Amino acid sequence: MAKAIMIQGTASNSGKSFLAAALCRIFRQDGLRAAPFKSQNMALNSFITKEGLEMGRAQVMQAEAAGVEPSVRMNPILLKPTSDMGSQVIVNGEVRGVMRAADYFRCKKELIPDILRAYESLAAEYDVIVLEGAGSPAEINLKDGDIVNMGMARMANAPVLLAGDIDRGGVFASLYGTVALLDKAEQDQIAGLVINKFRGDPAILRPGLAQLEALTGKPVLGVVPMLSVELDDEDSLSSRLQTGAGSGPVDVAILRLPRLSNFTDFIPLEQEPLLTVRYVSSRSQLGAPDLIILPGTKNTMADLLWLRQSGLEGAVQRLAASGTPVLGVCGGYQMLGERLSDPDGAEEGGELRGMGLLPTETVFRPQKTRTQAVGTVGALPGFFSCLSSLSLAGYEIHMGRTTVAGGASPFCTLSPLGGEPKQDGACVGNVCGTYLHGLFDEGAAHTLARALAARKGLDVADGDAGQSLAAFKEEQYDLLADGVRRNLDMNAIYDILERGGTTHGA
Repeated sequence: MAKAIMIQGTASNSGKSFLAAALCRIFRQDGLRAAPFKSQNMALNSFITKEGLEMGRAQVMQAEAAGVEPSVRMNPILLKPTSDMGSQVIVNGEVRGVMRAADYFRCKKELIPDILRAYESLAAEYDVIVLEGAGSPAEINLKDGDIVNMGMARMANAPVLLAGDIDRGGVFASLYGTVALLDKAEQDQIAGLVINKFRGDPAILRPGLAQLEALTGKPVLGVVPMLSVELDDEDSLSSRLQTGAGSGPVDVAILRLPRLSNFTDFIPLEQEPLLTVRYVSSRSQLGAPDLIILPGTKNTMADLLWLRQSGLEGAVQRLAASGTPVLGVCGGYQMLGERLSDPDGAEEGGELRGMGLLPTETVFRPQKTRTQAVGTVGALPGFFSCLSSLSLAGYEIHMGRTTVAGGASPFCTLSPLGGEPKQDGACVGNVCGTYLHGLFDEGAAHTLARALAARKGLDVADGDAGQSLAAFKEEQYDLLADGVRRNLDMNAIYDILERGGTTHGA
């Protein structure tokens, strides 16, 4: 049976996912077979496994760091918010339905057998399981029946490292307050504290660290600096959504929809030196970009209404009419069509006029399409002809079925894993759409960046696409692991692993 260790945080976006990924990589470097695990994840960025099952991308990123194939067992429960009050509930990769938060809270204990089956199956195959919590373990209104923080730590007999984000301020208060709000048994589960995302001289912290250790009775196992690594970030608090990325001469604007999903699709664009990639949520922010991207969304109809009411829809339509390239992915592709209808209430119910930029109609049904796929871009017209004949690989994850009328070229031909080839997407002039997530992972980002630069009249020197995305990720995982290893007491971590989830009090 595998040994276990768990990363919990004082708040969301405290760096739990990256610390867990770093430990997965370090254990791999040290010759151990490691696997990530998060019993319950709330995120709109998801991934489809080879089996056609859905899981959160954070555990996919951690599995990549560990050098193992992502498995839905690493994330048995995924909650995908559909509104402020409800979420689609996915258990072991399959949709169980949409629940209001209060209803889910009442029934979540019933999912403990599913969680334990997934965890125990992994623990039988690996040397170490690196667990990740969610939010904070000190959400005292949610502690009853907890299945993701201290409740999961007890089920897995996993010692806990509690991480606090110093970059946002108040780290001493948040770490001390979190420990103080836990009961004695939960406090005993904590093996040590970690200060994360530090900028500056750690010597300045020493008096505070000593006092924190005295107050909590827990050792501070490391002060991890703010590391400059580029990895998938599934959190809606991701800094890239506020600051964008890159400083190139070509401006790419991605619409920041209220229920934006799978923004990790566009990380390859951020690596292109010719591009500046930014997320916009108002008409005034949009300006006159060189490319507009409509990304995926968990609620296409609601987010299309938001685009309409915010004035962004009209702005995009005017720019498209003037020749600006527009690309829609998944939900964004659905929005670009003539009409959306939801006869079964899978999203909002009823019908809605689309943006009218593609001759397509989408009908939503409760059954979700989930599959990995490979394909080839077709012979496209207009600006997007630059992508013609490129190879693609990614996955589909959507509830709508889209039909394409005459006058549009299919974007690509896809071969779903284990299925027959089919045409996907539509392209008319400077507007294209596709259901394929991950379409930029195989080199399309480089081709698109060069075509946009040439369209802008920039002199683009010949050159290859450089480092592949897979090689880039491997490099980043090593940088992450090296940075954490240098600043975390790994001897203490291994001692904690050996002791297991016993008493860790003073």
